[in-house]
Amino acid sequence: MDAGGTAQLRRREMAAAISGAGRCRLSKVGAGRRPPPARVRVAVRLRPFVDGTDGAGDPPCVRGLDSCSLEIANWRNHQETLKYQFDAFYGEKSSQQDIYAGSVQPILRHLLEGQNASVLAYGPTGAGKTHTMLGSPEQPGVIPRALMDLLQLTREEGGEGRPWALSVTMSYLEIYQEKVLDLLDPASGDLVIREDCRGNILIPGLTQKPITSFADFERHFLPASRNRTVGATRLNQRSSRSHAVLLVKVDQRERLAPFRQREGKLYLIDLAGSEDNRRTGNKGLRLKESGAINSSLFVLGKVVDALNQGLPRVPYRDSKLTRLLQDSLGGSAHSILIANIAPERRFYLDTVSALNFAARSKEVINRPFTNESLQLRVLAPVKLSQKELLGPSEAKRARGPEEEEIGSPEPPAAPASASQELSPLQKLSSMDPAVLERLLSLDRLLGSQGSQGTHGLNTPRRERMVLMKTMEEKDLEIERLKMKQKELEARVLAQDAVDPKDKENSSPAMLRPLARRTVTVAKPLKKAVVMPLQLIQEQAASPNAEIHILKKKGRKRKLESLDASEPEEKAENCWELQISPELLAHGRQKILDLLNEGSARDLRSLQRIGQKKAQLIVGWRELHGPFSQVEDLERVEGISGKQMESFLKANILGLAASQR
Repeated sequence: MDAGGTAQLRRREMAAAISGAGRCRLSKVGAGRRPPPARVRVAVRLRPFVDGTDGAGDPPCVRGLDSCSLEIANWRNHQETLKYQFDAFYGEKSSQQDIYAGSVQPILRHLLEGQNASVLAYGPTGAGKTHTMLGSPEQPGVIPRALMDLLQLTREEGGEGRPWALSVTMSYLEIYQEKVLDLLDPASGDLVIREDCRGNILIPGLTQKPITSFADFERHFLPASRNRTVGATRLNQRSSRSHAVLLVKVDQRERLAPFRQREGKLYLIDLAGSEDNRRTGNKGLRLKESGAINSSLFVLGKVVDALNQGLPRVPYRDSKLTRLLQDSLGGSAHSILIANIAPERRFYLDTVSALNFAARSKEVINRPFTNESLQLRVLAPVKLSQKELLGPSEAKRARGPEEEEIGSPEPPAAPASASQELSPLQKLSSMDPAVLERLLSLDRLLGSQGSQGTHGLNTPRRERMVLMKTMEEKDLEIERLKMKQKELEARVLAQDAVDPKDKENSSPAMLRPLARRTVTVAKPLKKAVVMPLQLIQEQAASPNAEIHILKKKGRKRKLESLDASEPEEKAENCWELQISPELLAHGRQKILDLLNEGSARDLRSLQRIGQKKAQLIVGWRELHGPFSQVEDLERVEGISGKQMESFLKANILGLAASQR
C-alpha cells in the first residue's frame, strides 16, 4: 500500500512551493531574478543488527526493495506492508563511502558558488546517527570526509593565478536543554541566536577557528568532541544527550575588480535521537534531557508540517534547534536529510515515526541563492603639496613680483621611463589599481614599439582620461576651498576673543563677526490676584497698612507684600478685586438668612454645598435653632474648618463680584 495518494502529494508540493517562495530572502546581487527551487533530498540508511541484542535472531521488520525504496510491515495488518520511496536507500551492507559519495559529496560544490548547504542525521536513539556523521578511524564518517574534500577544493580554487582567494573557518556547538553551548570554548556560557537584515542566522560570540589543512581541523575538532554531553542508557552506552552542529564557512574574495565577496556555509548536524523513556529507563537528569530532546524534535516536526501545508506562520522560534535550522528547512540551503533506522522489531514504532518524518521532509522546498557582495578597495590618500592645494591665481600671487618678472627656468627634463612619463595618471586617486596597472603595461608596450606622442593618451579612451583628470582638478579646488573656509572660521573665532577696545583699534581688513540676532522679551502676562477675606477685613480697619496679595506661582502659593510706594508700572502688571465693607457685610447677611430660612434646594445654590451637606444643615437647624453667624457652620457634622474657609471665600467673593 502506498504511503500517500497522488493528489495529496501534488497539493503538498504546491503548498510547499508557495511557502518556500514567501520565505526566501534574496541578496542584493541578482535580486531581480528569483532563485530556482531545490527540494530537500532524503536518504535512508538501515543499520545492521547489533550483536548481543535480544532481537538479533528475529527477522527484520524493514526490507529494501531497490536503491530508492523500501517497505516495512504494517502493524495494523501483518499481511500488508507500507512502501516508502526516497532519493536514496542504503541497506545493511552499505559502507560509509557509499553514503558520502552518493548523497553528501555532490553538494560541496555549491559552497564554492557562495551558497549554503546542510546535512542532518535524524533517527531514534541507537540507530547509528553519530556513526554516520563521525564514524571511526577505520571507517570515517560524513564529517571527516567532507572536511577533507572541502579543504582540497579550496586549495585548488584558491591557488596562485586563480581569480578567487579562499579561506575556511570552523565552529562547533551543541544545543543542550535549550542552551546553545560553544564546544570550542565551553566557558562562554549560553549563546543567543540572532538574524541579520538579510535573513541569515547568526550566533554572536561563537568561536571561529581558521583551518588550512585536515591536521588543523583535527587539532580543534577532537578536543571539542570530548566536550559534548553524552550519557549511558539501556539502549546505548554513549547516547548523545544534545544536538551537535559543526559550522564550516568558506569565504571567497576576488583578487581583481570588481572585488566581489562570497560566503558559503556548511552545516553538519548530528541530532539527538527521540527516546521512549519506558525502554531507556531514564530517571532524574536523563529524564530531563530526554524531555528537552523530544520537545525540540516535536517542534521540528511541526515546522516541516507547516512548510508542507503553506501556513502563514512557521514555528521556527519555538525551539533553539529549529531556529538554527531556519536556513536548512524552507530557507536558502541545499539540504540533505539522512534518516537512520534500525531493523529490530522492538524499534518498530520509532522506525515508522522516522520514516513518516522523512517522507514529509522530502516535500519541503528550499530556494538557495548566492551570498555575494561587493567590497570596494580603499586607496591610500594622495599627499598634495601646498602649491597643489592653492589655485593657479593664488599660486601666482604667492610668488613675489620679482619671481613673476624673472621667472624660474625649469631644468631640462631627464629621460624618464614609461612609468614616470605617466605621472599624471598615477596621481589619479579615483582610478582603479588594476586599470592603472594595465595602462602602464600598455604604455610600456607602445614605447617599445616606437610609438610617438604621449603614449597613454593615444589609446581609444583618451576622452575618459581627460574627464578623470578634470575631476581630479575639481577635487583639488574643493580641498583648497575647504582650507580657506577653515582659515576664515579661525579668524572669526580669534576676533570674538578680542576685547571691545581692541576691536576698535583692529585693522579694517579683519572680518567682523555677523551681527547677533536681537531677542525681544515678551511682556509678562497679567496675573489675577485674589485677596483672602481676613486680609480684606484688616485692610478695611487700617487703610494705610501694607496690602498683602496672594499670588499663584506654579504649584506653590506665596504671600508677597506690595508696598504702596512702588512705581505704577509694577502695579499695572497685576490687578486685584477690592470689596467694600458694606458689600461684604451685605453678602454675609444674605448667606446667614439663606442658612436660617432656605430649604435644602435653596442651600444647594450656594457654592461648595451639595445635597448631603444641605440636608445636614437643615437637620442641624431643626434641632439647635437658627444660626447666629455664618461661622456656626463648623458645628455641622461633615464640615471642617478648611471647608468652611473655602465656603466663605467662594460665596462672599462671588457675590461681591456679581454685584460689581
